[in-house]
Amino acid sequence: MTITGFIVRNTFRNKRRSLLTVLSIGFSLLLLTLMMTIWRTFYIDPGAPDSAKRLMTRHKVSLTFFLPGFYREKIRSLPGVVYVAPMTWFGGRYKDNKPENFFAQFATDPEEYLKVAADKNVPADEAQAWIHDRAGAMVDAELAKRYGWKVGDRITLQGTIFPVNPELTIRAIFTMTPSNKTLYMNSKYLEEAVSWYKGQTGFFFTRVAAPEDIAPTSRAIDDMFRNSPQPTKTESEKAFQLSFIAMLGNVKAFILSICAAVVFAILLVAANTMAMSIRERTREVAMLKTLGFTRGIVLSLFVGEAIALSVAGGLLGVLIAAGLVQFVAHSPFATGILFGLRVSPITMGLAVVVAAFVGFVSAYFPAYNASRVNIVEGLRHIG
Repeated sequence: MTITGFIVRNTFRNKRRSLLTVLSIGFSLLLLTLMMTIWRTFYIDPGAPDSAKRLMTRHKVSLTFFLPGFYREKIRSLPGVVYVAPMTWFGGRYKDNKPENFFAQFATDPEEYLKVAADKNVPADEAQAWIHDRAGAMVDAELAKRYGWKVGDRITLQGTIFPVNPELTIRAIFTMTPSNKTLYMNSKYLEEAVSWYKGQTGFFFTRVAAPEDIAPTSRAIDDMFRNSPQPTKTESEKAFQLSFIAMLGNVKAFILSICAAVVFAILLVAANTMAMSIRERTREVAMLKTLGFTRGIVLSLFVGEAIALSVAGGLLGVLIAAGLVQFVAHSPFATGILFGLRVSPITMGLAVVVAAFVGFVSAYFPAYNASRVNIVEGLRHIG
């Protein structure tokens, strides 16, 4: 039998203990993988390639304050700016208040919005139909699939912020990766229905010529309106999304503290298991050394068993985490940045490396002490 075969055979010699250890490590790695995935999605992933050319300009004080509509042409006149679309959160209800019937709704200028958000794939004829119908709407393909909508269907939204219940006709269905499950309507419809809203917008969605224009254009926009009654705050699309996360508090510290606690818990579980297992096998160590196994081989055997056990638990946790993240990202309750959640190969690999490291650390010291046991004392050991 080879050393590898010996390690594999002995790893699960005590099936109940090994199974419980694998499940404990698996659950811990599941939580660790989820935390690392959230961290990577929020703070590392750059987002969709096209989003690197887009800016969001909102009221400096709060998103609840509107901006004057004439800001649009002033922004358009700046160097580097290609397109500018007004955007307003409608926030209406569809059918009822149940969470599964919630989805994002925005009022915008259809023609220019499609130029700003060029990563949305929509048939040309449907795009033109939406542009020319003030009571038209464009919806995400997954949203349409959820409710069984098709082009030409009529839907009614119940206004909660605006005193109007828009009756809209679906003129276009778009696809994008990842899906954003959003409905877009024509801002002209809202302006005609709500007199006090005319000439205003929630924020501006701007496309610049190149990613290098993001920083200077952001500064130029905010400098332009710095002393106006409605000052602005301009940031990249990614930063705009993260601003909502920041409302929850210090999310970075929260995630890091959970990751540290998880790794510490795994170490305790694995160290306790391996110490117990190695202590019970003192006589076996003496027998192995009697048969000619060196201290180095004995040490390698026990450390190898611990690593194999930890990696098995790590793989289990990573696979479950990947399925759970996939479910959350495609669930009806996913909104905003959650649409982009996915467990990347790098995250999977890092989680498995952490599991292997935990296995090594938890077994090395008890295995080292066991490898130094005197043969005679080991054979006399009772335990």
